Amino acid sequence: MTDVVLPCLDEAAALPWLLARIPAGFRAIVVDNGSTDGSPEIAAEHGAVVVREPRRGFGAAVHSGLLAADRLAAASGPSDDDDLVCVVDADGSFDPEQLHRVVDPVRAGTADLMLGRRRPTARGAWPPHARLGNAFLAWRLGRTAGVRIHDLGPMRAARRSALLGLGLRDRRFGYPLEMVVRAARAGWRIGEVDVDYAPRADGTRSKVTGTVRGTVRTVRDMAKVLSS
Repeated sequence: MTDVVLPCLDEAAALPWLLARIPAGFRAIVVDNGSTDGSPEIAAEHGAVVVREPRRGFGAAVHSGLLAADRLAAASGPSDDDDLVCVVDADGSFDPEQLHRVVDPVRAGTADLMLGRRRPTARGAWPPHARLGNAFLAWRLGRTAGVRIHDLGPMRAARRSALLGLGLRDRRFGYPLEMVVRAARAGWRIGEVDVDYAPRADGTRSKVTGTVRGTVRTVRDMAKVLSS
């Protein structure tokens, strides 16, 4: 069973569609980060494992999901596929049916960390200010860590035990970048593959990069990771 960690904050509108598209052989772990719209109950009704993480932050939610996957794997016994884990946003902007694109290279042993390179499917899915911030960070990453990628998108896959072994410390928006930086320093093979990127299921803007202020906050958190 390959685990899928879905950090979640008020995603009731997206969860039914999202969880219905989780491929066979994948187990959804929805990490609720303080929702008030019934997201945890909806996730449970649609068969997901629900974990509560009261500390706000993308990194806090994802890390709790990794620990939950670790406990589930320990309870079911050792298995090579049980060590595979994906991370994907719970807002409906990514299609879970494309998880194989990031998982298969890790399963085949040709990559240690695979990232989904976002390809917008509709106008407004990825605002210009968010693209600019992402491009700046990708450039800084290349200069600082020698990693040549185009996107620090949240859909990704790796081995759970290896991710936990990286000792990631950021619990906010710098977490995705810290993962790549530490993986590069550990000598991991890092790749990326195209994935579709759509507007949020509820029609609203991203909580993280949907506004200029949110994008600046995210870039600031990630820049701190590079500086340290």
